[in-house]
Amino acid sequence: MCTVQAHSHSLVPTPTPILRRVRETEDVFSVSINVGETSAEPGQFNMLTVFGAGEIPISISAICKASGETVHTVRNVGGVSQVMAQLRAGDEIGVRGPFGRGWPIDAAIDKNVLIVAGGIGLVPLRPVLQHCLSHAGHFRDIVLLYGARTPEDVLFRDELAVWEQQGRLKVELSVDQCDPTWQGNVGVITPFIARQQIDFDNTVAMVCGPEIMMRFACDELRRQGLAEASLYLSMERNMKCGVGFCGHCQLGPHFVCKGGPVFSLAELSPWIGRAEL
Repeated sequence: MCTVQAHSHSLVPTPTPILRRVRETEDVFSVSINVGETSAEPGQFNMLTVFGAGEIPISISAICKASGETVHTVRNVGGVSQVMAQLRAGDEIGVRGPFGRGWPIDAAIDKNVLIVAGGIGLVPLRPVLQHCLSHAGHFRDIVLLYGARTPEDVLFRDELAVWEQQGRLKVELSVDQCDPTWQGNVGVITPFIARQQIDFDNTVAMVCGPEIMMRFACDELRRQGLAEASLYLSMERNMKCGVGFCGHCQLGPHFVCKGGPVFSLAELSPWIGRAEL
């Protein structure tokens, strides 16, 4: 029986066994680990090490503070993630964190919660959905607008379907490319923002996805009257150290790994319109 060690904001990764690995889509998988008592909040990330391959920052996609289990959902696109994808239950990875500033869930209490996600951008927003739905009496309408490349790329589809069937969450799904079995929406997700019958003056929006999608989402949300201080984005950049030492993730005066990855649009407005943000 393994002894779970406490994790901290250390420069030294703690070896931690994988509880299970689940394939989510063709190129996305999740690994569950037990970190013991955790202070992790929705929107934060951990630095995960595959020993002998390297270290990468990965958003936390589910948090169970009672058991200490956290889930990290990873797209298999680089050298480290390719090796991580081959690991199985019982194999060890190194863990540092949690790091960063998460989503402002308290700011959304007694308001509508509008979540706009594109592709893998749903991952850091999933814990927000889980929290809001488990404390539904604290929030008004909870709406998810989610766009994916194809029907096969839709993440956590079963979980979203259960929430929607229970009447706890309004979900608008759209894909860029459909197949003959797809009966839903086709096209980018941003036009769905204007169709929402909610009071944007009493709404907090949280957005994560490809850069171009976030820009258009911000533009549309502002057109609907949402204040920049009520619009939050997760700026997942080239984070390397997680503690603000290396400078890889600098964005204007901010280090994303420390000041973010979640920022309000009001904080980012001098840079959000620049190419290659």
